[in-house]
Amino acid sequence: MRLVEWASGLAHRHLGERRADTLRAYYLGSRTRLAALLRLVHGSFDAQALRMDFERRLPHDFDILMVHSSVNAMKPMFTGGALDLVHMLLEFCGPSRTLVMPAFYFGENGEGAHAAFKRNPRFDLTRTPSQMGLMTEMFRRSPGVLHSRHPVYRVVAKGPLAHALIEGHDRADTPAGRGTPFEFMARQKTLVIGIGKSVDALTQAHHTEQLMGDEFPVPSRVNPPLAMTLVQRGQEVPYELRSRSVDGRFEILRIRSLMSRESLKEWTFHGAPFFAAAAADVTAELVAAARRGQTLYVT
Repeated sequence: MRLVEWASGLAHRHLGERRADTLRAYYLGSRTRLAALLRLVHGSFDAQALRMDFERRLPHDFDILMVHSSVNAMKPMFTGGALDLVHMLLEFCGPSRTLVMPAFYFGENGEGAHAAFKRNPRFDLTRTPSQMGLMTEMFRRSPGVLHSRHPVYRVVAKGPLAHALIEGHDRADTPAGRGTPFEFMARQKTLVIGIGKSVDALTQAHHTEQLMGDEFPVPSRVNPPLAMTLVQRGQEVPYELRSRSVDGRFEILRIRSLMSRESLKEWTFHGAPFFAAAAADVTAELVAAARRGQTLYVT
């Protein structure tokens, strides 16, 4: 899977979003054409088999489970559907834990969120689909799931800590810094996992530069706020999109050299990639690395 990560990163840097997405579609199509061979090599599994692996492999001392996912990346070995995974994760968490997923929005056709909001400064929190995979959208639409009020880094949650986790996201100065669900998760017993995803999906890593602000060793700047309107179940709320840009290329795969192997676990299950890390460890170890002058940015 690391060769796939490398090729994907290279394509996005040098070919642009559209061509990279075209290559990704070709890659996924080739996996479908080679389904019989891939199942012969890796075997197959369903949602309950995956839960059994989680019960054996994952630590049990957590109150929040933050899940990044790609159902496509597990095909054809995974024989179930996105909704099967949502139901399994809700059962795995049970009534005493909180399940969280990203429901991010980055604009259409590679234009970027800011360009999209300059064109149309209205964002419907309830109706706008998640761009983070089918499973996140299925969960977002599930009964009792709460949405954080952020048009880009919106997160969705269900469970006893859901309200506290999403509260105040619209008042934060950055999408993933102080006062956001990412800070809340770093302060709680939060386990972040990737299902069919490698560490390139670990958004908690962005908490570091946004938390440190001017202390971050790579130059950054506060972007001018963008006036918007958030819409939630017919209610319109004036909003300012605030963000901070770092002067460097974000290279998430460097996280493997900045976090310990004990803190950042990676494995494959029937050929599909998985990872797990405590949100507190991600933030603490990346902040410590930044204070040594080591970051996930290449300048």
